[in-house]
Amino acid sequence: MESDGRQFSIKGERTMSQGFIAQYAAEAALHTAGVSGLNTGIASGLKEAIGLVPEGRGVRVSFRGEESDDVVITVYLDVLYGYVMPEVAWSVQEGVKRDVERFTGLNVDAVHVHVVRVTEDATAPREDVPAEEKQEDYL
Repeated sequence: MESDGRQFSIKGERTMSQGFIAQYAAEAALHTAGVSGLNTGIASGLKEAIGLVPEGRGVRVSFRGEESDDVVITVYLDVLYGYVMPEVAWSVQEGVKRDVERFTGLNVDAVHVHVVRVTEDATAPREDVPAEEKQEDYL
């Protein structure tokens, strides 16, 4: 049985759903330069088709144990063409870890990033464009 995100403090018990945590992770990932979107699997696509929209789409959250505050987050994303994938993945890892820890108080043990596809976008940096014509802000 998976943990429900319970935490205890002197003020009492507090609970957080995995979807709530996934929403913070999704927002952090989407605000990273080079990320064009989050990707869902076939099962999530079928759920959306029948009207069930999952929280934190493209993100999976799991807890290390029943009594643990340690969280493992897996992000499935699309990267814009022209960006260096390892740099984008590293930025996503840092941003997701920072935001989830800051807003939930949980300890993020690991952030796994899976690049599902590379997408082409009009605002993505291109090699054939002179440096002075490149846009500084891509998102």
